[in-house]
Amino acid sequence: MIAEIQRQGSGGTARFERHLKHPVDSVWAYLTENDKLASWFPELRVDSLREGGVILFDMQNGTYETMTILDMVLHAVLEYTWDKDKVRFELSPEQDGTRLVLIETISEWTDHTPRDLAGWHVCLDVIEALLDGRTIESRKDRWNIWYKQYVEAGERARG
Repeated sequence: MIAEIQRQGSGGTARFERHLKHPVDSVWAYLTENDKLASWFPELRVDSLREGGVILFDMQNGTYETMTILDMVLHAVLEYTWDKDKVRFELSPEQDGTRLVLIETISEWTDHTPRDLAGWHVCLDVIEALLDGRTIESRKDRWNIWYKQYVEAGERARG
């Protein structure tokens, strides 16, 4: 399901929600353990998992972007800077698994924003597939499908 998008001023928010049939500890591991993190977002690496800690983004040119962890509650909340934006993961146990909510706070909506949102959508698909023991044949094909939908959703949210 597509993220819920709200546009406010020049920015807004995108809220993704997934219900995963796996325990919170397993989902948390994919967000915070570097070996598992690399399987769905190979450019990211947790350097220091604590509030005020650091997540590194490998720019693939020998440099790293430093992202600061703004909020961290073990097995429940992980929020960090994402350039000028913020990304927040919230996990909560459910009867048959975990509710995962990803909220991106967008400081300025640009032509690149739908690309990021399609990327987060596919990343969540990949996390779910990995937890389920499945593989996704083509992340790029999925991204292309979702990108078009996020362009349209962003336009609708603008009104």
